[in-house]
Amino acid sequence: MDNSTSEVLRQARRIVIKVGSSLVTNEGRGLDEAAIGEWSRQMALLAGEPGARREVVMVSSGAIAEGMKRLGWPKRPREVAELQAAAAVGQMGLAQMYETKLREQGLRSAQVLLTHADLADRERYLNARSTLLTLLQYQVLPVINENDTVVTDEIKVGDNDTLGALVANLIEADLLIILTDQKGLYTADPRSDPAAEFVHEARSGDLALERMAGGAGSSIGKGGMLTKILAAKRAAASGASTVIAWGREPDALLRLSRGERIGTLLVAPTQKLQARKQWIADHLQLRGALVVDEGAVAKLRGAGTSLLPIGMTRVEGVFARGDVVAIRDAAGAEVARGLANYSSAEARLLCRKPSSEINALLGYMAESEMVHRDNMVLSRQ
Repeated sequence: MDNSTSEVLRQARRIVIKVGSSLVTNEGRGLDEAAIGEWSRQMALLAGEPGARREVVMVSSGAIAEGMKRLGWPKRPREVAELQAAAAVGQMGLAQMYETKLREQGLRSAQVLLTHADLADRERYLNARSTLLTLLQYQVLPVINENDTVVTDEIKVGDNDTLGALVANLIEADLLIILTDQKGLYTADPRSDPAAEFVHEARSGDLALERMAGGAGSSIGKGGMLTKILAAKRAAASGASTVIAWGREPDALLRLSRGERIGTLLVAPTQKLQARKQWIADHLQLRGALVVDEGAVAKLRGAGTSLLPIGMTRVEGVFARGDVVAIRDAAGAEVARGLANYSSAEARLLCRKPSSEINALLGYMAESEMVHRDNMVLSRQ
């Protein structure tokens, strides 16, 4: 592995780890206490390494599989109601197991249940992001699963691979590690093609990877290698590289953090900040505008600051918290665009007001900024 590739792994500070159902439940035989304990040990070492300042989030499959085992069902059901019932039963044991094993390692943990709808709706997206970042700030390790007890069409092939990528986007992770029951990606199925070669490294989004990837997963989980390739492509949209590796590889997480070549590394083609700002600039529909004074324009362009309510003079359009809005000067020229922390109705009340008055004016304060600089991209002058 060349030095640049090794640095992608060593320099990752915010890491999302996704573990598949077949690993978590030992191929459906029940929650694998030893394996979950081992991952917890490694995550504790990652999070606690002196000087590393790593933040770790776990996305774990296994609720439906554990529920199937507890209910005595030998095959994964097809009916949505039965899948939801299995998830409800299995989620209890899954959360308890992670809480126990992480606590043994001195880590505080939190269960977070998400649906794809939480991440598609901009207001819920920002709320989920704020919750996860606050947990990390307080050194609490979030264990995330899809809320399979209430979703319907979200229960589908590769769901938690996709969820892992969406979480990586949500918190702007540096690295997504997908632990699976396979060593990584091959150029063809090695079980049927003796000429298949292992892919140590490639670029996320390369269409050749999708042609290489196989089809269905195990009878326990619903993912296959293709879903992992597509998840890596999605994660790369916010600059996160992805590693697909065997979940039972000894000390896999620790060795990856040292830059060791394990599994298949899919490198994001763009850096995190560039990818996020390009996404905001090019791919989201504007719902309204915030007109700002000359002082705010100067600070946005000159110092790269966030937009505070006191710099706003007028609000145009109707938008909700989390919608993308333009930031314009008095002449109507676009200065920037970004994600609004308050609705248009709330923003109108906040114009020309200091952040210290937000709570008194609205009855709550979500953020001190109207648009945070991390959720903003400046327009070309």
